[in-house]
Amino acid sequence: MVAQSKLNQVWQPTSVQRRTRAVVLLLVLVLGLGRKYWARIVQKYLKRGASRPVAHGKAQRRGGKSTLTLAQGLEQLYYPTGDADGAIELLVPMRGGVSKVPIHPTSRATFDRNFDAFSLPPPVTKDAMLRRKKQLGFFGHVSAAQVRKIRDAEGKIAPAAGESITSASALRVNVDREFFRQLRAIFRILIPSTHSKEVYVFLLHTFFLVMRTYLSLLVARLDGAIVKSLISADGPGFLRGLGVWFALSLPATYTNAMIRYLQSKLAIGFRSRLTRYVNDLYLGPRRNFYKVMNLDNRLEAVSQYITSDITNFCEIISELYSNISKPSLDIIIFLWQIGSGLGWRGMAGVMVSYYIASLTLRAVSPPFGKLAAVEAKLEGQFRNAHSRMIINAEEIAFYDGASTEEGILNRLYSALVKHTEHIMRLRIGYGFSEDFVLKYTWSAIGYMVIAIPSFAAREQAEKAAVGEQNAEVMKKMSTGIASQTESYVSNRRLLLSLADAGSRLMYSYKGIAELAGQTSRVYSLLSTLHLLDRDVYQSVPRPADLPASRPFFDLGHIQGKVELDKPVVQLDLAPIVTPAPGQARGGELLVKELNLKVSPGEHVMITGPNGVGKTAVARVLAGLWPLFAGKMDKPLNEDMIFLPQRPYLTTESLRDQVIYPYSYQEHIETGRTDADLMDILRHVHLAYLPDREGGWSTRKEWKDVLSGGEKQRMGMARLFYHTPKYAVLDECTSAVSTDVEGLMYAHAKDVGITLITISHRPSLFKYHTYLLDLKGEDGTYNFINILGDQQELTLEQEADELEAKLSDVHAWKHRLSEIQKELSFSQS
Repeated sequence: MVAQSKLNQVWQPTSVQRRTRAVVLLLVLVLGLGRKYWARIVQKYLKRGASRPVAHGKAQRRGGKSTLTLAQGLEQLYYPTGDADGAIELLVPMRGGVSKVPIHPTSRATFDRNFDAFSLPPPVTKDAMLRRKKQLGFFGHVSAAQVRKIRDAEGKIAPAAGESITSASALRVNVDREFFRQLRAIFRILIPSTHSKEVYVFLLHTFFLVMRTYLSLLVARLDGAIVKSLISADGPGFLRGLGVWFALSLPATYTNAMIRYLQSKLAIGFRSRLTRYVNDLYLGPRRNFYKVMNLDNRLEAVSQYITSDITNFCEIISELYSNISKPSLDIIIFLWQIGSGLGWRGMAGVMVSYYIASLTLRAVSPPFGKLAAVEAKLEGQFRNAHSRMIINAEEIAFYDGASTEEGILNRLYSALVKHTEHIMRLRIGYGFSEDFVLKYTWSAIGYMVIAIPSFAAREQAEKAAVGEQNAEVMKKMSTGIASQTESYVSNRRLLLSLADAGSRLMYSYKGIAELAGQTSRVYSLLSTLHLLDRDVYQSVPRPADLPASRPFFDLGHIQGKVELDKPVVQLDLAPIVTPAPGQARGGELLVKELNLKVSPGEHVMITGPNGVGKTAVARVLAGLWPLFAGKMDKPLNEDMIFLPQRPYLTTESLRDQVIYPYSYQEHIETGRTDADLMDILRHVHLAYLPDREGGWSTRKEWKDVLSGGEKQRMGMARLFYHTPKYAVLDECTSAVSTDVEGLMYAHAKDVGITLITISHRPSLFKYHTYLLDLKGEDGTYNFINILGDQQELTLEQEADELEAKLSDVHAWKHRLSEIQKELSFSQS
């Protein structure tokens, strides 16, 4: 038989084929062991670097395991590499020691280059989605000019009533051109160049996928040959087959292990690139972490986007490649092998069954992409509610609001459970259809296909037996049965592998749908961060019923001008406005056209009732809130420091609490010592802390260790450590006694720090030159020169007191007449 002769050629290879297969298997082992393994072997024999000493700094930059102890590594945190891109060697605790990880920050040029790809947010309405599809290419291609045109057209489209932006975009998820556009944009980060490490992992993963298909083909043929040896009672052939079986088991199992390893390696590589890119954008110098939570409402529970959603996306996309490429390759090769034995009719029948099955499954498949996106949104809301309760635990306990919070948590969890149960119910019908089509129907079709040549061979054998001797006929029939059995077993294994490949390929459609949901969420995160990085906020139209004389403050139309690196702090005609992202009413005006100039040495105190905008002025000066109009001049950020009323304390060492936001490496580069830090603590009356807490390297949860006054004095210690040109102090000494507070303010002036203080304490007047009194009445204010107008201020206060007394003159006269009447009555 033709098929049998081909099998014998494979089963009995030539010497050239043997050498080729040996080289292939050797290549599998070499590639599988990896670059690091062979690098260690080469270093061992060449003894690289043994002939010359290496400087400590250079040794620290070579990667691998560090010689530092765990405590030293936690304190040091990182070493600078000296590279132009600002790369560092991060010290990471690992297995009781410290491992060094190279970190290369994302450059500003990379963010600018990727802006057009991420500047188009996902559509929030069905009409917007349909219009956008018409402007996208087949695989989501769109030019930069079209992106800007679409963004301008959709800029003021709001989601339907009752929908947030997150839920609205989740409901528009589908495997369409928009999905491919978003995926193309994300791949700019996952694989930034053809020389990326992930490209080599991807190629190695592909090699092992091809190798597994090849080994599956060999195993199928070997399985048929072993069965043939059993039926033919060929003992030596059977033993030889078992030996080859065990010989093939080694590369086969190793290949399977490497496929799983490389798939996980690819997922970790993708996650590392995405996480570092997002962190560089999220925690960059433009403070997008603040903007995304306070000046924008497009993302809910941003922490879930950065942690859970990125992880799920990377795992799905790395798994999906294996579930698509390997089955596709299996189908092509196995169909070719089956077609060579069963003919084109058998191959055509299998292909037609695949096509019908794919249409059937697609017709009954639920919208898994939308369901996955909504589920992720509900998970984020539930997690965010728990986080909010943890942050505000003390306030909730004071109000005794546990029952209310429990109701909120139960409602969110019930919504999540309801949605999950809905998905489970949909999967019952889909799972029934999937198993029936992929397992049973395809298996039956496979048996039918491989049965055709068997029945045909039997009919030919019966015809050939006419007129021949019985012994000769029996011998031929025995040989034919063995050959047919071998062919049947081999084809059956190939068909089972083919059915498994087809089922995994069909399963992958569900994976693609889930990938669409995760892609939408990851893209939404990246798109929002890129837009906020360029100060592109949500825009809302001016309300039709708003009077023309009343100003409308929209985050989408910021007209203020900010100039940095100036010697003074100055505001000219600058309105102080509370931002209202996504709100139709716009921002709320607190202070109208503020004019303020603070030169070096001219200290300003801001006072006024609660809610008039004192802290808002500090936020505008810090650049946290936008300047909607007017002009602001200010020094560079490193020349200003802002101390809030509630100091932020890290979980690092006591030394880190003083030098924050500097790292230990930056502290070392300043040349300061622990003696300098102790001198700073003496000025804030905290010199006892190192002895009380166990030294400078002690690591604790400092927000629970220090009292309220100690926390605020630690904030002042940071002020004296950094000694900026300007300091904005927002009630940062409200829990400190007035005598210690006065000493710290006096020391701040002595070291040359210009103070902008927000406080209600009159005792602080004497440390300032000017007083900015915010009235809160239609945004009005008074600016008073405390030193120059001290006498005028005193006279005004005395006049106010006299006017208050004169207003009671009538009552006093009435009382005087009553007393005189009583006296005259008593005398009589």
